Amino acid sequence: MPSAIGAVLLVSAALPLAAQSTAPLGELAKKEQDRRKTVKAPGKVYSNKDLPAPPEPAVPSGTGALPPATTTETKQDAPKPPPKDEKDEAWWHDRVVQARESQRRNEAFAEALQSRINALSTDVVNRDDPYQRAKLAEDRQKAIAELSRVTAEIEQAKKELAAIDEEARQAGVPPGWLR
Repeated sequence: MPSAIGAVLLVSAALPLAAQSTAPLGELAKKEQDRRKTVKAPGKVYSNKDLPAPPEPAVPSGTGALPPATTTETKQDAPKPPPKDEKDEAWWHDRVVQARESQRRNEAFAEALQSRINALSTDVVNRDDPYQRAKLAEDRQKAIAELSRVTAEIEQAKKELAAIDEEARQAGVPPGWLR
């Protein structure tokens, strides 16, 4: 019985293969090329040459100033840029927040590095294979070097925060702006 089912499947799978065209691929390509020659293009293709030239902008005469209507529209639409030396509450607040965030990120990274160093130290002691032990010791040394770099960045961030506080004090900035 299983051989009968297999024979039926084999015959049914072969039928679609026999129904395929046996025409050579070259003949099919030639027919497609002839068909494309007879098909008319769908429409006109436009290029930059077909488009009209843009109008030239009007040049104000004499004073070199814009016409009054354009000047008032420009003043209403364009926001006034803040003076470069203006250090308002938002500027001071953003500066302190960025410095504190940098310090916080570095401290979190230092904690993660310390955890990695502790895990690597444990792994070094517990490995029997000298090659694995050497590789783990090398990774631990890299983590220790990275920890010392991050610790230096934390100290730098603390100094930067102190400098910001001192600069704000000398500038007469209210303490509430630095919170």
